[in-house]
Amino acid sequence: MTIDLLDSTSVVDTSQACVRKTIAAPATDVLGRIVNLETRLARTAAEIDAAQAVRYRVFVEEMKAQVAPEAERRKRDVDGWDAICDHLLVLDTSIEGDAEEQIVGTYRLLRQEVAVRATGFYSASEFAIGDLLARHPDKRFMELGRSCVLPEYRTKRTVELLWQGNWAYALRHGIDAMFGCGSLPGVVPAEHALALSFLHHNILARDEWAVAARPELYRTMDLMPSEAVNPKKALAALPPLIKGYMRLGAMVGDGAVVDHAFRTTDVLIVLPISNISGRYLNYYGADAGRFSSSVS
Repeated sequence: MTIDLLDSTSVVDTSQACVRKTIAAPATDVLGRIVNLETRLARTAAEIDAAQAVRYRVFVEEMKAQVAPEAERRKRDVDGWDAICDHLLVLDTSIEGDAEEQIVGTYRLLRQEVAVRATGFYSASEFAIGDLLARHPDKRFMELGRSCVLPEYRTKRTVELLWQGNWAYALRHGIDAMFGCGSLPGVVPAEHALALSFLHHNILARDEWAVAARPELYRTMDLMPSEAVNPKKALAALPPLIKGYMRLGAMVGDGAVVDHAFRTTDVLIVLPISNISGRYLNYYGADAGRFSSSVS
């Protein structure tokens, strides 16, 4: 499961920056738990480093992404945003050892007020999100990025915990809308004509939520007429993460962007909290209590 892929030109060694970052999450800051799996924010620089190692295993070793030599040497997926983001983790507490050895999934969360004070949002390197933000000066946005789960943990339970963590975090910080890059494999958009056209014709963000790929990177998603798109086949062709966002009530921006470093075709996912399906609000709980009842 991936969202928000790394541009190799932005890879820097942030290990010292992460050490300097203040980790505010207390030891009891668990956001959800299902049997042996739990989700919470990273508490230490060592846990962030371990999450970067998980990302490296998925993005580089599995997906064959191209990263800078220093990232290759350290076997860590790192960039300049890591030091300012909160890192959501899923841990398998049945694994013996320290927490760093228990991390099986991760998400990177960046709140708007933090991004404004620092380097901005990662997604802005591919999409013109500034226009979207300017249109909603009274709303608080959050960027979701670097989502990945180790292969043996790509189950409904793990995904549910990641969403539990995202939802609890969004409620805690009064977030009004989430966004981030969703990716399809390969650098030839035409190979995803069915899936991209389905997204374009059915869930394109419009009016106040309209947002587009940066002009110099824009690749059309309107590759097939709507009457030629078979919805069932199109849904089968979409990555699970993008389908998950759709079920929640997400929209997509206009235009795709090819990420050559990660060999993917990216679309921008936009999810206003007000759009989240009532079915999912009921499932996770309006107070994010669905999987927190056993949390001490």
